[in-house]
Amino acid sequence: MLDGRLLIDAHVHAPKLSTLRPAWVEWAEEFGARNPWPALFDDDGAPVPELMDAHFAEQGVDALLLFAEYSPKATGIQPIEDYLPLVKYNPTRFRLMANVNPHLHHPLGDEVARQVDLGAVGLKLHPVHAGFAVNDPMLYPAYQACREANIPITIHCGTSTFPGSSSKYADPTLLDDVLRDFPDLNFVLAHGGRGWWYDAAAFLALSRDNVWIELSGLPPSKLGEYYAKYDLARLARKFIFGTDWPGMPGVARNARAVAALGWDEETIRNVWAGNAQRVFPALADLSGGE
Repeated sequence: MLDGRLLIDAHVHAPKLSTLRPAWVEWAEEFGARNPWPALFDDDGAPVPELMDAHFAEQGVDALLLFAEYSPKATGIQPIEDYLPLVKYNPTRFRLMANVNPHLHHPLGDEVARQVDLGAVGLKLHPVHAGFAVNDPMLYPAYQACREANIPITIHCGTSTFPGSSSKYADPTLLDDVLRDFPDLNFVLAHGGRGWWYDAAAFLALSRDNVWIELSGLPPSKLGEYYAKYDLARLARKFIFGTDWPGMPGVARNARAVAALGWDEETIRNVWAGNAQRVFPALADLSGGE
């Protein structure tokens, strides 16, 4: 726990460095310059479970979501299996997020189910890096598999500067048909519309019970600027805390910056953990760590 509150980081990358494109490492080095992340990997670039666990414990993180990614055009292929040693070391703190790419995986629903069997508590889709639109019918078997597994879907919703990215696929309005066809699935907009879509992301979150905004990559001090057209305290009821670790200064620092925005205690607790627990059934029973 951090400052007496449960803390969940809903957006963490800790893959084997050997699976990454050079641009990813450059991004982590630039934006995570004040974050001691390189010391948490061994000489072969694999995350060291005991060091990772100690780091996130020191940051006050009770649970975090680890993002696999299959985006060879942009950041590389980071297999979900590479995270299994972390989950084995501390299955309470470390949780898996599935990832599929319709250009690589077939049948898509079967691959989602396979990764759920490995322990995935949700599905992350990265249309910008993988090159697809979220309303493409070829994604529907994945959505159906998530419905059957009772897991939510996190979707990258914001610009990306990695070579090979297609930011046109970050538009949250592409979700409209999917929300119509899967009204019982929860959707989390990672990066909250970063770039040109803050207003669209906020509108969807406020108008749809099953749409949430996840704060990774968004400096807390600028949230009022990004969502200037909206009542930020009201919109915060749909926020889920996430950092995009390691490309940020520190989890505890970001969480405290969120808490300093002046919201009431219930809202802060929900942003830090409560909303994630509502959206991710596997996190519902989490009660706090050391």
